[in-house]
Amino acid sequence: MSHSSAQPRRGAATVLALGILSVPLAGGTAGALPAAVPAAFAAPSPTPSPSGTAAVRDMTPAVARRLDAAVQHVMREADVPGVTVGVWTPGQADYVRSFGTANKATGQRMSSDLYTRIGSETKMFTVTAVLQLVDQGKVGLDDPIGKYVDGVPNGDRITLRDLAGMRSGLFNYSEDDGFFKALTTDPRRHFTPQELLAYSFKHPVMFQPGRKFYYSNTNLILLGLLVEKESGQRLGDYIGQHILAPAGMRHTLFPTGNEFPTPRAQGYTDQTATGKVEETAGWDPSWAWAAGAMISDLDDLHSWARTAATGVFPDGRTMVSPAVQRQRLATPPTGIAGAGYGLGIFDVQGWIGHNGSLPGYEALTVYLPSTRTTVVVLLNTDISYRGNIEPSTLFGQAITRIISPAHVFDLPAPAAATR
Repeated sequence: MSHSSAQPRRGAATVLALGILSVPLAGGTAGALPAAVPAAFAAPSPTPSPSGTAAVRDMTPAVARRLDAAVQHVMREADVPGVTVGVWTPGQADYVRSFGTANKATGQRMSSDLYTRIGSETKMFTVTAVLQLVDQGKVGLDDPIGKYVDGVPNGDRITLRDLAGMRSGLFNYSEDDGFFKALTTDPRRHFTPQELLAYSFKHPVMFQPGRKFYYSNTNLILLGLLVEKESGQRLGDYIGQHILAPAGMRHTLFPTGNEFPTPRAQGYTDQTATGKVEETAGWDPSWAWAAGAMISDLDDLHSWARTAATGVFPDGRTMVSPAVQRQRLATPPTGIAGAGYGLGIFDVQGWIGHNGSLPGYEALTVYLPSTRTTVVVLLNTDISYRGNIEPSTLFGQAITRIISPAHVFDLPAPAAATR
C-alpha cells in the first residue's frame, strides 16, 4: 500500500506504503502510524468476519443508487475531476459507472474505456515476476539481493523476501529532496534504475532487514533489476510475455518512456515545482519504473484482481505455484490497524490487492476472496484531501461501507503527512 504510489510529495505524505501503495516523491515518512480519517468519510470499525462468512450486499437498483450518491459525494468533497468505479460479484449485477471529466480543457467526459496510469499497482506485477523465477528455481526468496545486484547497502543481509515485503530498511529514493527537485524541474526527464538507486544509497540504512515495515520504492527497483538479470529479458518484456499475455490483459503495458495510449484521461497534480496544479499525461513515469510505471484500464484490472489474489490465470493455468502464492499472501502487520502487507500485495480488512498513485492518477484494485468480489477505482488526480488523505482511499471506503459493511476498506493517512 502506499501513501503515494509513485508519488513525489515534498513535506506531505509521500509514502509508498499501504494507503496508496503509490510512489511518493520526497518528504514523507513511509510506514508512519495513521491519522484519523475526517468525519465526513469516517466508516464504522467492525471486526472483519472470518473468511468464508462475509456477505456482500446484492447489487440491487437501490444499492446502485446508494453507490452513485456516495461516489459523487466523495468527488465533490475531495474535488476529484473524474472517476470510474467497477464492482463485480459472481451471480450479481455488475456496477460500472463513470462520473465527471476526463479532460478539463476539452470537456471530454470520464468513461470506463480509458487508459490510466496505475502507479504502485505495478508492484504486484514486478513481484509476480520474481515469484515465477522462484518457481523456476532461478532465485530463492531468502537469497540476499547482493547475490544478484552489486553495491546494495546491507546487500548481504537483505533478502528478496525483505524487499518484496517492504522490510528491507533501505531509504525510499522518492522521498529524497534532490530527487524531488530533479523530477519536478523536468517531469519529462528519463531516469535509469541506477540513477534512482543512487538517490537511495546516499542515505544510511534505516534499520536491519526484517525489523519492521517501511514502504520503499527502492525495493522494487532492485527486484526489477533482479528479474532482468535472471530472466535475460527487459522487465516490461518479461511481464508482457509471462503475465499480461496469459492473463488476457490486452490493454495493459509497461511503457519505456512517456508513451500513453488513447483514449486516456488527462491527469492533474499539485506535486510540481511551484505547487500549482499541472497536467501530467505527458510526464515520463520512468522515475517509478518497476515500482509504479504501468498503464492499464478498467476491464483488465477487473480480471487482474482475482488473478493476483489467487495466483491462477483466468483460463485455469497456474501463474504462481500454490506453495509460493501462500507465502505471497502471508501479510504481517504494518502498523496500520487492519492492514497487512505480504509480497507485493496487501490485505486491508479482508480486501486483497494494491493501490497506486502517480502524479495525476490514482488507482485501487482489490478482491474479497470470501465472496469473489472485485472493486476497481480509477481517478485522474492524486491531489490529497485536506493535505494528507489519498482520494482513492476515500472512494474505497465509501464503496465498501455500502457493499461490505463487515469489510470496510480503510487506509488512513500517516500522521507525518500533517507536517
